[in-house]
Amino acid sequence: MFSHGVMPPLMFAGMICFMLAGFPVAFSLVAVGLFFGTLGVLTDHFHPAFLQALPLRFYGIISNDLLLAIPFFTFMGAILERCGLAEDLLEGTGKLFGKVPGGLAYAVIIVGAILGAITGTVAASVIAMGVISLPVMMRYGYDQKLATGVIAASGTITQLIPPSLVLIILAEQLGKPVGDMYLGAIGPSLLQVAIFLAYVFVLSLIKPQTMPPLPPEARGEGGWPLIKQVLWGMVPSIVLIMLVLGTLAMGLATPTEAGAMGAVGAIVLAAMHGRLTWPLIRQAMASTMRITSMVVFILIGATVFSLVFQGMDGALWIEHLLSQLPGGRIGFLVFVNVFIFFIAFFLDFFEIAFIIVPLLVPVAIKLDINLIWLGVLLCVNMQTAFMHPPFGFALFYLRGIAPPSIRTSQIYWGAIPWLFMQLILVVVVIMWPEAVTYWISAGSTVDPSTIQLDIPQMEPPPLNMGPPQF
Repeated sequence: MFSHGVMPPLMFAGMICFMLAGFPVAFSLVAVGLFFGTLGVLTDHFHPAFLQALPLRFYGIISNDLLLAIPFFTFMGAILERCGLAEDLLEGTGKLFGKVPGGLAYAVIIVGAILGAITGTVAASVIAMGVISLPVMMRYGYDQKLATGVIAASGTITQLIPPSLVLIILAEQLGKPVGDMYLGAIGPSLLQVAIFLAYVFVLSLIKPQTMPPLPPEARGEGGWPLIKQVLWGMVPSIVLIMLVLGTLAMGLATPTEAGAMGAVGAIVLAAMHGRLTWPLIRQAMASTMRITSMVVFILIGATVFSLVFQGMDGALWIEHLLSQLPGGRIGFLVFVNVFIFFIAFFLDFFEIAFIIVPLLVPVAIKLDINLIWLGVLLCVNMQTAFMHPPFGFALFYLRGIAPPSIRTSQIYWGAIPWLFMQLILVVVVIMWPEAVTYWISAGSTVDPSTIQLDIPQMEPPPLNMGPPQF
């Protein structure tokens, strides 16, 4: 525990205490870093020359082209969140599945996945889905726990489905391409949606009274007009998603360029639906400014903390602590995921990505763990943070827009089955790494041991050449 002195454990404990006290995370990290840096200089545990690197690190954060993708994708999501696209998708998809028991639940999961891919924020997905679908589900006799659970769970899929902000930040912290991180997340995100749909299907067979089909008058006109309505809301969005992800996966665009293209595409979609207005643009810009500023300040605070922590051999302390766990790679993954699961009760995914993940990377490299696999696994785990009763942010968002007739205890009980399904996905990804690595380009398939280099040998000139002959 104290193999590298008492300062690294004390510094780590101080960070946890500051955050539990509720002080803003960015300023907590700066305060802890500078306090322990000063204490380390006075006690000869820390050399002041380390602090000279802070200005260069700050400049590196501000000039990082990869982080420029965050405001672009945030702006894209904010535009699509407010342009009424979710209403069109839910209305058409709900009518399409309305004949079968659980039809509205199927629609919420499918639209939640599509909306998550185009908005990128859990708050936007949960609030939009709750405002639109919760009153309808209550009106037609859906069980309260089922309705609130499926809405909150469908919003948390946003964490995992590309192009997620979490995946961009994890790629930056792990030093891996964003395109590979997106490709690695495709398999787990599809598995998560499939698990949710399978649960609704089984529950509709066991308890169909908790999710009755829509009456004929609510389904409206079927046939081609309904299919056209669904396609009009779904196809342009999917084309935009495929355009952004496809250019990234094929290497035709950087994450920043793909984000800029997505922002322009979002404006075009809003104009196609006749909802592009100046207040919409202004609200999207304000939301983008707040989120981007928050990310940059947290990253600056995490830089101060990590610089002082590493200067006190904190990284070596973490590596020694985690590399000695029983079970090798599996033991490390189990411990890390249990730790992330519980610390996510109190920390947002930004804090976890900027503070905890950089400490895990050296240990993962030493244990020969694929960093893309580790990043996607941590993303799968961090999405459970939004479903934790009583601290889950998705549950708070849902409580804020739910009518008073739905008790908070109903929301908490409704979240538990979906939380277990998310944990099932964590176990699946640990035990089946191919769910992540299968989608990543394998690169060259040539076996290096079979390569033979045949270099033609040239005759050396004679040593006694003598004078030139004329």
